Amino acid sequence: MTSLHSHACDMHRLHTQFASCRVFAPRQAARSQPQAHRQHAFTVQARSAEAGMGMFGTKAGMTQIFTPEGLALPATVIALEEGNVVTQVHTVDKSGYNAVQVGYQACAERKVTRPEAGHCKKAGASAMRHLREFKIPDVSGYEPGQALNVEDLFKVGDMVDVAGTSIGKGFQGTIKRWNHHRGLMTHGSKSKRQHGSIGMSATPSRVLPGLKMAGHMGAERVKIRKLEILKVRPDIGAIVVKGAVPGKPGNVLEITPAKIVGKNNGPQFIKKQKEAAGTK
Repeated sequence: MTSLHSHACDMHRLHTQFASCRVFAPRQAARSQPQAHRQHAFTVQARSAEAGMGMFGTKAGMTQIFTPEGLALPATVIALEEGNVVTQVHTVDKSGYNAVQVGYQACAERKVTRPEAGHCKKAGASAMRHLREFKIPDVSGYEPGQALNVEDLFKVGDMVDVAGTSIGKGFQGTIKRWNHHRGLMTHGSKSKRQHGSIGMSATPSRVLPGLKMAGHMGAERVKIRKLEILKVRPDIGAIVVKGAVPGKPGNVLEITPAKIVGKNNGPQFIKKQKEAAGTK
């Protein structure tokens, strides 16, 4: 008992010595001081800001365009239906952010709700089936009732981002939905297209969140970035972009200038803007 008591006293003495040294003293002092609560600013933004003003379009179909060099480029024709009218302008002073609301696809007033019909009528536009806000840095050149011109927004050779609802695929397995590998098809394999194990049996005895499993595929918002504009035809109300866009023919699309880091987006672009404005 005496040896155990002396050992405990030695350990207590060592702990006291180490606790008073410079390594542990700051930590204990920091723990003893009450921590000040940080103030968090709560902001809500539906979508991120765009690189520039955009407009609506309707997917008409795909075709191919031959270049003077003889290359066949896959292309999508986007029709510009009646609409693309500014219905509301948000400013920092009035709404807390800069944005331009655009209406698209004019329809009968009875096909929209009364608040929507009154909102469009107040802006001097007919009833619109679709309303969407484009958040841009400067809204000084836009006012309610103004019709957007495709020639003022896009030129041949510009890069654009096209967003829309993808084609619905229904309920699909993991091979098609997540590109999983299948099992052996021969030699008595009993796991050909099955998912396989989805969790541990004992610990934690549950399916972990975020596991890639079978489920509904498609019918979600998708944005295809950096598509080149091949043709702009205001006479027939259409533009042609290189490549494919989301959805089937008839799908409503949102066309905006492409976000390119260093050119119109990113820290370097913001730094250049501040230097041009003469601020740090």
